[in-house]
Amino acid sequence: MLPRHVRPVIEEALSDTPAVMLVGARQTGKTTLARLIGSGRQGTVYVTLDDATALEAALSDPTGFVSGLPRFAVIDEVQKAPALLPAIKAAIDRERQPGRFFLTGSADVLALPRVSESLAGRIEVATLWPLSQGEFRGRREGFVDAVLRGERPSCASGGDDVVPLVLRGGYPEAAARARPSRRRAFFESYVTTLVSRDVRDLAAIEAPGALRRLLHLVCVRTSGVMNHSELARTLGIPVSTLKRYLALLETMFLLHELPAWTSNRGKRLARAPKLHVVDTGLAAVLAGTDRDLRDRTLLGPLLESFAAAELRKHIGWSDSRPVLHHFRAHTGREVDLVLEDARGRVVGIEVKAGATVTSADLNGLRALAETAGKAFVQGIVLHLGPTSIPFGRNLVACPFQALWETP
Repeated sequence: MLPRHVRPVIEEALSDTPAVMLVGARQTGKTTLARLIGSGRQGTVYVTLDDATALEAALSDPTGFVSGLPRFAVIDEVQKAPALLPAIKAAIDRERQPGRFFLTGSADVLALPRVSESLAGRIEVATLWPLSQGEFRGRREGFVDAVLRGERPSCASGGDDVVPLVLRGGYPEAAARARPSRRRAFFESYVTTLVSRDVRDLAAIEAPGALRRLLHLVCVRTSGVMNHSELARTLGIPVSTLKRYLALLETMFLLHELPAWTSNRGKRLARAPKLHVVDTGLAAVLAGTDRDLRDRTLLGPLLESFAAAELRKHIGWSDSRPVLHHFRAHTGREVDLVLEDARGRVVGIEVKAGATVTSADLNGLRALAETAGKAFVQGIVLHLGPTSIPFGRNLVACPFQALWETP
């Protein structure tokens, strides 16, 4: 198993928090990591709700199921029995002890509408995304913390072809398949399983075919600004249904929204978010672009989603824990990705699907710098060329590889 950078975060949480939940899409390695962490804690029992007998016991008597567990327990795929969470809450309140429960879920259980009880103050949640580029290479990326400190990104291997990495994605099993046709088979089977089984475990879906078409459509339009009305018309479904389906796909960690950034926090919710597919390997297969990405108009959106996904993974083990946004000025100038931390520091990141960067490519970053004022730390253009080029005191263009080579 490749080392997962979120593991120290989980182990630290288990040392001082009664319950820790590891969430993420299916096939990202949650079970393997949970078993590995559980095996290092003496007396830990592992239970998976993929087992029909264990699931029946959890559903029929949640309180009895929880009370029958030993002092330390790993419960895998807990989204199948969300009624366990109130029983876990009660058990923690009776005997508050660090690391009593380690839960995993292929859906964000705490966001599901039928979960009424809160574990606030008793649980810490970590997300296991598909593998990052640093995890493939056995090195921990420090890009997010470094750029927020004002350090210039570093890169030694600029110019290497990034396109195969975009098409490979980060799902461990898909990435391990050398032939593109075999990766394609994995993703097609993966989506079929999700729609036919996992989705129905979480919510009542009137039109599974529409849900699948929605996922395909979002893959084609990944990194685009959300337009609910237009998407609903294209699919022939009500806007209310569309929003529910999008929320469900996000709950299953297939999509993630990128909120708009403005200097006025009160206006952020009024701005349209961008929608990204979490894994570009999946997006390329469903969009039908996995066979040929020489067309930069097709590569650009996938490359932007690839950068967004890498940054979201880095944030999970960073010290600064910033929030990821996008930016669009009233003049129409845009920045693909914006990092903002709790101290208000802002870094803009523009993604360019080419090897040449001109001064005009930094106009969006200049607009962001003007809007953010003193909070602006630096602006970065990630490109496909081999060298880093400064464009001023706090503006720089650097190779894409800096995302995983900056320590």
